[in-house]
Amino acid sequence: MRLLLIAGHAESVIPFRGALLAALQRRHVEVHVAAPNVPTGDATRDRLEALELTVHDIPLRRTGTNPLADLRTLGALVSLMRDVRPDVVLAYTIKPVIYGSVAASIAGVPRCFALITGLGYAFIDQSTRRGLQTIAQRMYAFALGRVDKVFFQNPDDEALFRKLRILGAHTPSRVLNGSGVDIDRFTVAPLPQGAPRFLLIARLLGDKGVREYVEAARRIRANHADVRFDLAGFIDENPDSVRQEELDGWIADGAVNFLGRLADVRPAIEACSVYVLPSYREGTPRTVLEAMAMGRAVITTDAPGCRETVVDGVNGYLVEVKSVEALVTTMERFIGEPARAITMGRASRRVAEEKYDVRRVNAMMLREMGIE
Repeated sequence: MRLLLIAGHAESVIPFRGALLAALQRRHVEVHVAAPNVPTGDATRDRLEALELTVHDIPLRRTGTNPLADLRTLGALVSLMRDVRPDVVLAYTIKPVIYGSVAASIAGVPRCFALITGLGYAFIDQSTRRGLQTIAQRMYAFALGRVDKVFFQNPDDEALFRKLRILGAHTPSRVLNGSGVDIDRFTVAPLPQGAPRFLLIARLLGDKGVREYVEAARRIRANHADVRFDLAGFIDENPDSVRQEELDGWIADGAVNFLGRLADVRPAIEACSVYVLPSYREGTPRTVLEAMAMGRAVITTDAPGCRETVVDGVNGYLVEVKSVEALVTTMERFIGEPARAITMGRASRRVAEEKYDVRRVNAMMLREMGIE
């Protein structure tokens, strides 16, 4: 059997899909990966090829809106599939799902699956994006009418796709517990000594709640100068990214300790007391699962994808989306009662083991794809 995975960002393949691809290889599936910006000699391509994956560079811009460029993407995918002749195509993130599904239909691929890992920039409910929402919905509906099954990472996204008729009644779907987390790699670490230390790891997007996190840090540090707020991530090409001058200002005024883009997030999680993700909407946030596996209490929003990870008051707290005041109040709970981070961190690890173990998540996905 031959499987083609289509990704919008090559660097996401190993951390997000690596365990799944390894599980496929153990089942003697020949795995091909198609992603943009992986020419011969590229470091990411070398890492993928070292895992015995066959890599294909494709013309795809994750955030572009040029229809001619997107037609080029579609044509390249059709040509690739006719050359590789996969038995199965699996695509994730919006453009790979849309153009990969249509290309698979044109190329006559026997089976095609779509993985919806989040709704992205175009679906956040703001008036300036309604045109993008309409276009994205129509393209999704056209593409998903051609797949064998759609995987979602939370029930809210599945329900929304059904409600908006993006997903037709004839197309089966299944909700997974995110991408899972390797609980053997992300192991429990003791909490740091001293004043609480908070951490957010994310692409530096407004929709991730980065600005709310920074403002909450600024307010708390006015009264608790010893409390530390770490921020890890990078400025993305996404239209919702923070500006470089914004980030420079946060660093200059000492609101947050900026860690930059991390190749390995474990040392940063180990150094924190509580993990924070004030996102507006997620598929299932991978960094939250990693923090939970390492025994960290979590503050996140009562939003789709986020709310599934936290049992409010047990392994963390859910706060209102876009509310700096709620973030401040909840963070101050941990400042006033540091023992909360210990008990809630233990509960987080239990949830990670019972619900989000990557081996369980991948086993379910492979069963649903008919690959045993």
